[in-house]
Amino acid sequence: MACPRSLTADGYEQQLGVNHLGHFLLTNLLLDRLKQAKPSRIVVVSSAAYLFGRINREDIMSERKYSKFFGAYSQSKLANILFTRKLSALLHDTGVTVNCCHPGVVRTELNRHFAGPAWLKSALQVVSLYFFKSPKAGAQTTLRLALDPSLEGSSGGYYSDSMRFPLFPWARNTDTADWLWRESEKLVGLPPIEPPPVQNGNGSTTGSANGNGSTGTAPADTVDTVVVNRS
Repeated sequence: MACPRSLTADGYEQQLGVNHLGHFLLTNLLLDRLKQAKPSRIVVVSSAAYLFGRINREDIMSERKYSKFFGAYSQSKLANILFTRKLSALLHDTGVTVNCCHPGVVRTELNRHFAGPAWLKSALQVVSLYFFKSPKAGAQTTLRLALDPSLEGSSGGYYSDSMRFPLFPWARNTDTADWLWRESEKLVGLPPIEPPPVQNGNGSTTGSANGNGSTGTAPADTVDTVVVNRS
């Protein structure tokens, strides 16, 4: 979380690559198996930091400006939620559900990149002993989403402290979710799961049945592609 800007082996901004693109690719590669093993559940770990995030279509890799928490990290956590909601719609009536959660502020090494003075970092460590969740407590919402029989069939939700919470508008924006899905497909080398938007004579685009959105940029030439049979 909130690490100095660096790149993944594929050349992508690390927080977006690790927190979103890796999950996006792995989940898509497992979808056929999950459908065969239905009922199946997918749990995406997001964060309340999505509140500060926006999907920057013009600079999704934070090349022009890098803000390690309020920019890149929060954007990646918002991407987790938009991915969850889009995937939930795509998996309707397949026997596979997907939900996401905020585990809470957990006492882990997540804040190891904290750049404040040493005394403040030490004080934060003391505070964490009393006010942060233990890793076991932080895992409870994830475990409920994976195991609770009462949630069978529930999909597309955002949970915190084992309760479902409403999302702010920017996390429910279907246009942004559609754009992010298409852009993520390009970046990880997946074939489109939906028809691309159709360009009208006036230069605008119309989206597929599930929404609109501008097209993104193609992946770098150095990135290997993965071909997946969508049938």
